[in-house]
Amino acid sequence: MTETHTPYSSLKKLLSLLKGVIAVSGIILIALGLGMKYGRASLTTVLGLSSSYLLHFGYLFLVLGCVIIPLALAGWYGAIKESRGTLLFCFFFMVTILIVEITAASVTLAFFPIVRDVALEHNFAILRKNYKGYNEPDDFSAQWNLVMEKLKCCGVNNYTDFSGSSFQMTTGHTYPRGCCKSMETPNCDGQNVSSEVIYREGCFTKLLKITRTHSLTLSGMSVGAAVIQLPGTLATLLLFIKLG
Repeated sequence: MTETHTPYSSLKKLLSLLKGVIAVSGIILIALGLGMKYGRASLTTVLGLSSSYLLHFGYLFLVLGCVIIPLALAGWYGAIKESRGTLLFCFFFMVTILIVEITAASVTLAFFPIVRDVALEHNFAILRKNYKGYNEPDDFSAQWNLVMEKLKCCGVNNYTDFSGSSFQMTTGHTYPRGCCKSMETPNCDGQNVSSEVIYREGCFTKLLKITRTHSLTLSGMSVGAAVIQLPGTLATLLLFIKLG
C-alpha cells in the first residue's frame, strides 16, 4: 500500500515546489509591470500610440502576476488535498496564461519596427504644431519637457526642430528652456544655441533605444515566465491524471 502512494507523494511534493516557482514568476511579472509604468518606459508616451503598447503590456503583466500568485496557491492546495477539480481548473487557467505570455512576447517584438519606421515623421510634425513651451500646463508640452530634461536632449531630431514651429512663432525663441543644460543660466535665453548651453542632440534616438530595450525585456521576461511555469503546469496535469 505504501509503495502505491509513494509516487503520488513525490509528485505532490514536486508540484508544491513548482507552484512556489510559479508564484515567484508572478512576482517577477508584477515587478516588470510596475517598472513599465513608473520607469523610463513611461517617457515613451510622447511617441503616441505607436509606443503606448509598452505601457499596455506593462498593465497586462501586472494583472497576470496578480492572477498567477493566487493560482499557484490554489494549485498547491489542490495537490495537498488531492482535489482533481482544483487541479483541472489550475491547469486550464495556466495554459491560458502561457498562451497570453507567448502571444504578448510576439506582439511586442512585432510592434517595435512600427515605432522605428512610423513615429519619427509623425512626432516631428506633432511637436512643431502642438508644443507650447516649458511652463505651459498642457499635457503634451509637459510630457516633452520631462523627456528633454530626463534624457538630456532637445526636440525630435535636434534643437532645430523648433525653428518655424508654432512655439517659435508664439514666443520668438529658437528652442524651449527644457533644452538647456542649466535653466538658471542667463545664456538659456532661447537664442544661444551653443553646445555649452543646450543639448543639441534630438530625443528620438534615445526614446527609440528605450523602446527597443524594453521591448526586448518584455519579450524575454514573458517567454522566461512561460518556460518557468510550463513544468508546474504539466505536473498539475500529471497529478490530475494519476488521481483519476
